[in-house]
Amino acid sequence: MNMKKTILSILLVAASAVVLNAQPTWVSLFNGKNLNNWKVVTGTATYKVVDGAIVGYVTLKSPDNSFLAVKGEYGDFILEFDFRVDDERINSGVQFRSTCDKKINTGVMFGYQFEIDPSKRAWTGGIFDEKRSGWLYPLTWNPKAQSTFKIGVWNKGRIEAIGNSIRTWVNGVPCADLLDNQSEKGIIALQVHATKNPELEGKTVSWKNIRICTKNPEEYQIPDTKKIHQVNNITNIISDRERAEGWQLLWDGRTTNGWRGAKLSTFPSDGWAIEDGILKVKKSDGGESTNGGDIVTVKKYKNFELSVDFKITPGANSGIKYFVDTELNRGEGSSIGCEFQILDDVLHPDAKLGVKGNRKCAGLYDLIPAPEDKPMNKIGWNTALIIVKGNHVEHWLNGAKMLEYERSNQMWRALVAYSKYRDWPAFGEAVEGNILLQDHGDEVWFKNVKIKVIR
Repeated sequence: MNMKKTILSILLVAASAVVLNAQPTWVSLFNGKNLNNWKVVTGTATYKVVDGAIVGYVTLKSPDNSFLAVKGEYGDFILEFDFRVDDERINSGVQFRSTCDKKINTGVMFGYQFEIDPSKRAWTGGIFDEKRSGWLYPLTWNPKAQSTFKIGVWNKGRIEAIGNSIRTWVNGVPCADLLDNQSEKGIIALQVHATKNPELEGKTVSWKNIRICTKNPEEYQIPDTKKIHQVNNITNIISDRERAEGWQLLWDGRTTNGWRGAKLSTFPSDGWAIEDGILKVKKSDGGESTNGGDIVTVKKYKNFELSVDFKITPGANSGIKYFVDTELNRGEGSSIGCEFQILDDVLHPDAKLGVKGNRKCAGLYDLIPAPEDKPMNKIGWNTALIIVKGNHVEHWLNGAKMLEYERSNQMWRALVAYSKYRDWPAFGEAVEGNILLQDHGDEVWFKNVKIKVIR
């Protein structure tokens, strides 16, 4: 009997060792000799095989970005590849779960891109949505990864695209952690970015050792250490990590529950619309709170982190206010509170007013400007983050801190005294207040309105 138990134990240990030592089934996408399995699907850049690598040559003749695509479509996978760029002015990338359908988009590639960015911005390993939503995961969310990529030498990239989870690595360092459900499958392609700079003619970007695992890739994922920020782009859904961290939806994505008009006891009957999980301010005359009017939370908040995804239409103006007291202004105009400005800095005239840009996007409206080089996504969604801990407040945009300030002190009061809020008593010094989304007469979209109350 003891002998049988011993044998069984040995077999179980051996079986466990086999599982622990299991390796993914890799399939090479490039044979190192020719491009038989590849095809240029858009653009006019040249791709050649040189010393066992695919080399893409920058050309001035291409009117748009060029893409060399491998045959077939891929859904869930782990993709690994080596890549090298020899000039910091060359931008490139690896497309995945992407589409190049001439009938839909006149031959333009669109979809997810593993960014290759040797510039001083250093966003290599970030996730860009080519010709669709723009930046989904800029490395402002993970600045520690910005020093990982090296120019002029071979670097190793890794993409795990499994279900709605997309994660990336450069040289073994985690770069991006994204939840997004815009594409379930698509093509994989290598980008040579278009340029009009004659100095870049003939410059190169190279790839080799391109391999993919599509058989049970979820079994070979790198364990999630939760050490980098996760961006959740799935509309109005709290992820498991967000829930564990204490986040909750402030707007449920379907109803007006928890919200009312700033000067009403109910939600406005017009001026706002809910469409496909998006809360929209309807376009009107461009006036401040002259159509449906601002909306505010029914509850008041004191210490919190507030995250709001917003998208502006050309020339639009809006804002996110906090510490709002809806009783202060019952007349014309918006309710009074501190404002994270939302604005088209290029097309809206308000950007030129105020002092030193303090009416531009992401600034504390009419009080403190945001940096001019802010990471604004002009064609897609942006994430505003407002952090309030007592009198300390921070504004963040797409993972980058825009400003911070202290309320209720001498400096704050001096700042207010030189602003449009000087006539409002103790402006910005309320212990708690409503959160407001502004109707400024322009179409602006909101989703993923989330809050984490700080106890």
